[in-house]
Amino acid sequence: MRYVLAIYENEKQWESMPKSEADQVMGEYLAFTEGIKKSGNYVAGEALQPIATATTVRIRDGKRLTTDGPFAETKEQLGGFYLIEAENIDQAIAIASRIPAARTGCIEVRPVVDFSQPQG
Repeated sequence: MRYVLAIYENEKQWESMPKSEADQVMGEYLAFTEGIKKSGNYVAGEALQPIATATTVRIRDGKRLTTDGPFAETKEQLGGFYLIEAENIDQAIAIASRIPAARTGCIEVRPVVDFSQPQG
């Protein structure tokens, strides 16, 4: 089964982090990613640009409305994601717990709907 591991962190922590510490964390991400590629769990993953680059889109009364930035002010922002294959939710959670951001933010683990399978 596929799962999205959504990575939420406080961007301001990255902005104030010393370069040596940021480099260390990025090294941990690279090692984590390489590990899940080797194990066969990796499907895809990407880091996202800062929240200030986001545009939120809504349709209201048939009109498109756009707003620069996130939909809501939050302490933690979506910073990236992994799409993985896992045998079950327990394995997905175990993999998510190894993402460096789990120590400072949170990882949302969510099953992906498989539309090729009957729903119900």
